Amino acid sequence: MKRRAALFGCTALFFASAGKADILLPEFPTIVRAGKIVDVTAGTVLHDQCIFIDEAKISEIAPCTRAAFLARMPGKAHIDWSAFTVLPGLIDLHTHLADAGQSADLALPIKTSPAATALIGAHNARLTLEAGFTAVRDVGTYRGLADIALRDAINAGHVPGPRMFVAGAYITLPKGGGELNGVVPNEDLPADMRLGIASTPQEAATKTAFLIEQGADFIKTIATGAVLAIGTEPGEPELSEAQLRAVVQTAKAKGKFVTAHAHGAVGIKNAIRAGVRSIEHASLIDDEALAMAKASGTWLVMDIYNGDYIDDIGTREKWPEEYLRKNRETTDVQRIGFTKAVKMGVKLAYGSDSGVYPHGQNAKQFAYMVRYGMTPMQAIQSATVRAAELLGKDDELGSIAPGRFADLVAVAGNPLNDITALENVAHVMKGGNTVR
Repeated sequence: MKRRAALFGCTALFFASAGKADILLPEFPTIVRAGKIVDVTAGTVLHDQCIFIDEAKISEIAPCTRAAFLARMPGKAHIDWSAFTVLPGLIDLHTHLADAGQSADLALPIKTSPAATALIGAHNARLTLEAGFTAVRDVGTYRGLADIALRDAINAGHVPGPRMFVAGAYITLPKGGGELNGVVPNEDLPADMRLGIASTPQEAATKTAFLIEQGADFIKTIATGAVLAIGTEPGEPELSEAQLRAVVQTAKAKGKFVTAHAHGAVGIKNAIRAGVRSIEHASLIDDEALAMAKASGTWLVMDIYNGDYIDDIGTREKWPEEYLRKNRETTDVQRIGFTKAVKMGVKLAYGSDSGVYPHGQNAKQFAYMVRYGMTPMQAIQSATVRAAELLGKDDELGSIAPGRFADLVAVAGNPLNDITALENVAHVMKGGNTVR
């Protein structure tokens, strides 16, 4: 508040005594002039605002009528986005950057070496950032710890990419939804593909501690079977409530949270009772599980675009019929559950499952969220302030406000009128650096 008062005081002094050489003005290395700003916290739109950026963070926001003079001062970078709507950098909470990608070839992950996986991940990271997603939660990779290496490379400035929060590997049953099934005997898979295999609560706790020691930001558990895994069924529970609780307790003791891949209602309820922070997919969620999520404050991250892509491209490219059948069985019912969750006020945050479909197309889900019950503002909030809240980073990410990182996206038009505007971003800034 003192800095804000100082800014406005200096501004008033400037206008009262323009031309005086001894005026002291605050130093702002960068100023972004925004035609419109979507205030995701208040749920409103501000017009003709100047965003002041000091190093990597936002220091002030003020109407440009009072602050535009600073943009003309020598030595100050002025970025003119006055023709655009500016939003906080978008956040996708369900991505798979450090993976070979989905295809008809079940063996592709094992054919792709750790080094090749890392290079593919760097490519995916750049596409994601340029699409306006300045932060992601990467929820698992077949090549264990590849996501940690990618995150660290981005943080060190070696490769461009979003801020990454990573799981390291899946905590899963042997031959469960987090394993590469149907290629070779699972016992013959490379060691880095089985880092999270756990048969008992004690093994689950031990693997959790190991992944956190290796640098995982959170833990990803597989509470039910998967659509895109041979030999598992989405509706069937896998990790038990006791195993899930062991993971949650171990992670909590180390200051980390847990998310659960869970399609089926029984597995969702097991995960909620165990204390996970969020549920991924929630495809077959029932009314009881919705009520439990609402009462407990458990987040749902539902990838409701993904089913159409799998049905279209998977059919065309001849993905395994088992995948296509399970996808058909979960797509429409997942969207019904999403609509119910919106109406009930269950916590919902944005997650696309990019990696199943091409990276850089993360924003395609926004239109589906609006079609199935959200307002455009709610959909935007799910990928900004709400996503940051789930991450526990809402004091740093997810809104355009003093003290937050200068992660910004500029789009033509108004996404509150046409949410598909977010599929074609004009400019992207991460930490005060323009990347597009």
